[in-house]
Amino acid sequence: MNTVTTISQRTHNSFAPQSALALSALSVAALLAFFPSIAMAIEEPKYEVVTKDDNFELRQYAPMVIAETWVTGTLDEASSRGFRAIAGYIFGDNKRANAASEKIAMTAPVTVEKQEPSVKIAMTAPVTMDKEGERWRMHFVMPSQYKLADLPTPNNADVKLREVPGKRVAVIRFSGFSGEAKVAAQTAQLNEWLQKQNLTAAGPAQLARYNPPITPPFFRRNEVLIEVK
Repeated sequence: MNTVTTISQRTHNSFAPQSALALSALSVAALLAFFPSIAMAIEEPKYEVVTKDDNFELRQYAPMVIAETWVTGTLDEASSRGFRAIAGYIFGDNKRANAASEKIAMTAPVTVEKQEPSVKIAMTAPVTMDKEGERWRMHFVMPSQYKLADLPTPNNADVKLREVPGKRVAVIRFSGFSGEAKVAAQTAQLNEWLQKQNLTAAGPAQLARYNPPITPPFFRRNEVLIEVK
């Protein structure tokens, strides 16, 4: 199945290797609380492959609707708070006019990116963590059956629904663990590939993970994605 992740509108930021830790910090207990069966999502957003080169791809992503939240704090605090807020929304922490709450199917991947709105960082430079002023965005893509107007309203004011237009995105795919060193290396490879393809980044890199933490490392699917102009 094809996949897509939402890309922020910010430019000239680099992927923070620590972003990998934001997802790694999600405990098995937290995931079990929301996914008792630990089943893989049955739907992933669609895209078309424009160019394929080994483990690199240039993809054209379809428009989508996302549920997202911005959180601050340490990696553990931000990742746990963000995940729980959006997972809570799709599992019924929502409302409709004159109707009961609604459960929404989970999709893959779960995506996180680090944002520091007041700072622009060279695309190839690693981002050093700063505990003051950090902002993290976590989002889930909503199932394709929903348009923005079809979705119930989040009860949590920190969870926002948003339409995202189609985007062209460069991707590197890898398996195994997605720890700091490995993600930094994969991001560097993707940046090098962008230069060889004469492509210009149009947003920060993101880490997308598709599997629950009990998945054996060699079966895991991870991607680093960068929107391009």
